[in-house]
Amino acid sequence: MKDKCVEELLQRVRKIHSDCYQLISRTLGKDLPVAGNIGVFCQSEEEYEKFEEVRKGLIKPSGNSKRKYFKLKEPVVIEAGSDTPKAIYRYLYVRKPETTPFGSYLGDIDFVMEPGEYKIFRDSVVAGKVRGTKLFDRPGWDTVQITDPEISSVAFVSTKEFAEKVRVRSN
Repeated sequence: MKDKCVEELLQRVRKIHSDCYQLISRTLGKDLPVAGNIGVFCQSEEEYEKFEEVRKGLIKPSGNSKRKYFKLKEPVVIEAGSDTPKAIYRYLYVRKPETTPFGSYLGDIDFVMEPGEYKIFRDSVVAGKVRGTKLFDRPGWDTVQITDPEISSVAFVSTKEFAEKVRVRSN
């Protein structure tokens, strides 16, 4: 049963990976590197309990109880596919189900840009020039959210520095 649950979690990770690369490709017309963070948003309490149990076996112990992303013992490597590049995920977040519209997504991935390129992209988003994007609405955060009604996951773009900071935030 445990192996089946691990495979279900990994199948979800692969789906989120595919979804988010579609979002990036449609929005930017090119691929971006991942920060190494992947979030899995549970759709029910049962799924959350199952994926949390799996997560506990996959992560390194942490003394920070408010940690959001946990470092994996072994990274999850998704090999290149016909429409997606290879990516390595080193941090995992399993999110409780929620009733907000955001909770309907299957998960998210953080992508990174160089600071100068990010500033230009962010300014275009603020000016309303990039379809399906908006600044993520959370105080103190500087990241762009990308969604598409045809895609079941959400992508975030920021600088590498910010994407690494988000790993330790609890909210």
